[in-house]
Amino acid sequence: MKQEIKNFIEKIIEEDLETGKYGGRVHTRFPPEPNGYLHIGHAKSICLNFGIARKYGGLCNLRFDDTNPLKEEEEYVSSIIEDVRWLGFDWEDRLYYASDYFGRLYECAVELIKKGKAYVDDLSAEEIRKYRGTLTEPGKESPYRNRSVEENLDLFERMRRGEFAEGEKVLRAKIDMASGNINMRDPVIYRIIKASHHRTGNQWCIYPTYDFTHPLSDSFEGITHSLCTLEFEDHRPLYDWFLEELGLYHPRQIEFARLNLSYTVLSKRKLTRLVEEGHVSGWDDPRMPTIAGLRRRGYTPWAVRTFCDRIGVAKANSIVDFELLEHCLRDDLNKRCPRVMVVLNPIKVIITNYPEDAVEYVEAVNNPEEPNAGTREVPFSRELYIEADDFMEEPPKKFYRLAPGREVRLKHAYIIKCEDYEKDPETGRITTLYCTYDPESRSGSTQQRKVKASLGLSPTCNRC
Repeated sequence: MKQEIKNFIEKIIEEDLETGKYGGRVHTRFPPEPNGYLHIGHAKSICLNFGIARKYGGLCNLRFDDTNPLKEEEEYVSSIIEDVRWLGFDWEDRLYYASDYFGRLYECAVELIKKGKAYVDDLSAEEIRKYRGTLTEPGKESPYRNRSVEENLDLFERMRRGEFAEGEKVLRAKIDMASGNINMRDPVIYRIIKASHHRTGNQWCIYPTYDFTHPLSDSFEGITHSLCTLEFEDHRPLYDWFLEELGLYHPRQIEFARLNLSYTVLSKRKLTRLVEEGHVSGWDDPRMPTIAGLRRRGYTPWAVRTFCDRIGVAKANSIVDFELLEHCLRDDLNKRCPRVMVVLNPIKVIITNYPEDAVEYVEAVNNPEEPNAGTREVPFSRELYIEADDFMEEPPKKFYRLAPGREVRLKHAYIIKCEDYEKDPETGRITTLYCTYDPESRSGSTQQRKVKASLGLSPTCNRC
């Protein structure tokens, strides 16, 4: 028996299960932002989070990180729900929104202020960037960093009441402006946004940032393993800091490489431009790499899930060839889709020794890969059509299809032999083939003869 190869996340989870960490539970979450449609890169995260929970008998939540009312819409929420369901996953009654926790998040921010771990800052966004420093130089403390707890509580409450304009003040965590990790240099955790929220309306005019919301939401929901893409690795110390300073239940954040697909734009910002500037007909345009676009293009959920399974989970970023996604689709369609024969560039074939008014029906399997797909009847008559490319007047070596004096099998029917042909006198194009058929060579008969090629056909008769 072939031994199962586990990825590094599965190994971590199994170690935690063996040691009894988190009480033997596995609880993951998929936390999209409702600011656009999901793309194929998100499918990897969906399959990983829901797949890990399914494999270890755990749970997976669907949670919307709806903390920026300027970019979020109910349309995006609906599309994400549809996409996750289409991929075959179910969150049961565990549908959550970050906005569900706005009250608790506000209380946590107040708690940080009381502990002297957060302060209200009057610097502008541009000034905050300048004060933050660089990768090689430490940041500089804000002149408002050492406000008293009482003053910070008062200012934060006034921010909550809407007394200040957007950008006039922010709430920042008070950590270390000299940290080698820029994310730890007093990050903003609340900002003023005076816009109506798609769920809470105008109840709030201050909104928490993702870095503050993410760990707390995980904690509130009892998540055990918070699976994130690799760009959040540098944010993990901040994730841990918030939970430790607030004394909250502490999930474990694990980062994995995001999906990069060759010749494919997976930047939501750029995809948004394509939609807003009218370069495509919408988020579900079949040319888009969104899950909705792939669905319209004819992709199946099984193909997408198989693709995500085959690319695996790694710690290092890499580029996956788009052909693998197409291969997974072909492989899936090959197993489940019925076969039909279509002639796109036809040449008429007249079977000279077949009765003019006769029609018989040959049996064709709908899918040779699927025994339960059944069969269909295909009419066979004196006049038929084959593809123009399946005949050559003077064939080269290794051309095994139809040619003068040569035999081929018409798929599901009889062996025919080309006896003569006609050309258009002006263009020289072959217009009609005159063939004979072997009545004893019908497919499935006991006297089968082998020929080197089988051709698809298109019937023409009064009853088809």
